[in-house]
Amino acid sequence: MNMEQVQRMRQGKGFIAALDQSGGSTPKALAGYGIEKDQYKDEKEMFDLVHAMRTRVMTSPAFSSDYILAAILFQQTMEREVEGLPTADYLWQKKGIIPILKVDKGLAEEKNGVQLMKPIDNLDEILEKAKSYNIFGTKMRSVIKKADEEGIREVVAQQFEIGKRILEKGLFPIIEPEVDIRSSDKKESEAILKREILAHLDKLPEDEMVMLKLSIPEEDGFYTELIEHPRVMRVVALSGGYSREESVALLKRHPGLIASFSRALLEGLNHTYSDVRFNSTLERSVKEIYEASIV
Repeated sequence: MNMEQVQRMRQGKGFIAALDQSGGSTPKALAGYGIEKDQYKDEKEMFDLVHAMRTRVMTSPAFSSDYILAAILFQQTMEREVEGLPTADYLWQKKGIIPILKVDKGLAEEKNGVQLMKPIDNLDEILEKAKSYNIFGTKMRSVIKKADEEGIREVVAQQFEIGKRILEKGLFPIIEPEVDIRSSDKKESEAILKREILAHLDKLPEDEMVMLKLSIPEEDGFYTELIEHPRVMRVVALSGGYSREESVALLKRHPGLIASFSRALLEGLNHTYSDVRFNSTLERSVKEIYEASIV
């Protein structure tokens, strides 16, 4: 356990950059960057292009520990290099940014108004590899679409069950039960979700902590109880389909909640930009998200 990283994650100012688009979401991420599907011929070229995009982001002067606490990586990104170093080592040694790994395998079909995670059959293997690459923590996503008590209870139980296995390996899990921002009963889902999360947090041993990644709630300050909970290292917010402007405006209404944005962070970047334009565009984005995260 790296105590410097623990301290920074618990008390540092800034936000978490989500650079963990997987195979299914990579084409959309590349299209947002100005690279359409007809510009690469296969999956290998696609992943090479997205790594080049992420490398340009991570090596930009705008991608700084002055504003960014941590970055969430896709497994292939962890296994690749940036400027001659494994990505996680580059982030921590050169940038002072904590590396986190996405470990889920995607979502199961909807049942009881939710999508659980697909089974992670090789979780132990992934976690051992993460430790060998000097990863600090993990992230895994489920989705809640309706205020169904049974479904939400299943989502939270699955998240904490896997979270405990991650903690046993000496890594810190980000529990991410996303509530769909388009849900007609989002506020009701959030009430059930908070109750279930608190029940699981209260059962954790005193020496264990998790992070939470949640949709920005409808009610201002609704997750303050989670933010202040002694078993919670940090509560971060996903953008969930909101634009950066919308995400930043909403986040400012929730003191103590910090950003963990993906699309909202990369919004406006294009592979054709000069370094000057690329870096200045990213800098504006980083600073806007940072300011909303330190309210």
